[in-house]
Amino acid sequence: MFYWVMKRIFLGPVLRLLFRPWVKGLDNVPAEGAAIIASNHLSFSDSIFMPLMVRRPVVFLAKSEYFTGTGVKGRLTAMFFRLTNQLPMDRSGGAASAVSLNAGMDVLTGGGLLGIYPEGTRSPDARLYRGKVGVARLALQAGVPVIPVAMIGTDKVQPIGKRLPNIRRIGMIFGTPLDFSQYADQADDRLVQRKVTDEIMYELMRLSGQEYVDEYASVVKLRLAGAETTGAETAGSETADPDGKDPAAGAL
Repeated sequence: MFYWVMKRIFLGPVLRLLFRPWVKGLDNVPAEGAAIIASNHLSFSDSIFMPLMVRRPVVFLAKSEYFTGTGVKGRLTAMFFRLTNQLPMDRSGGAASAVSLNAGMDVLTGGGLLGIYPEGTRSPDARLYRGKVGVARLALQAGVPVIPVAMIGTDKVQPIGKRLPNIRRIGMIFGTPLDFSQYADQADDRLVQRKVTDEIMYELMRLSGQEYVDEYASVVKLRLAGAETTGAETAGSETADPDGKDPAAGAL
């Protein structure tokens, strides 16, 4: 109920008025049945704007840190994410990530739309980074299509580290659903998972026009944070990861 009230009555109309989102290919999202919506990830606001334009509810796998904050702000953030149909995604790898993927599988087996960011984290520089294979594993095991969607301009609305958004127009392009049913009997083959993931990332690159980098964004962020820390220590001060707590590439 909270999801629909916010989308239809409170938050949705305000966002439509302020940001005037434009959309192409929305008909590529099925009116019923399970599917994965795989998006590039430029901004925190991606998880708000994209579900706003899709007629059906979209359940997102969001990083687990959003659900474990302390204090009033942390508890309110966690409550908002849970009430807006988002599930915690543990990105540390191994069994923890597998459990998170199982939650996504439950959404798909129930006939829902699952939103996922194959890059695993926001892009640090508006380029498109290597996808993690969790999206392929879910698509192959559930036997569902993957709908690529390119978010356009959301990095200008809310750059990393900026709390208040800039008011400007944003857009999104929903691509043709990708069918990987030919690999149904190879769902656990790591090479097939990588092939499927790379095909999804190619479509995202084509739709978004972003430059592609064949490296995990989370690794790049750690390297950048290390460089900043080294520079700050040389200057006699300290610095922090501007995006906060993004682990290196894990099982996804």
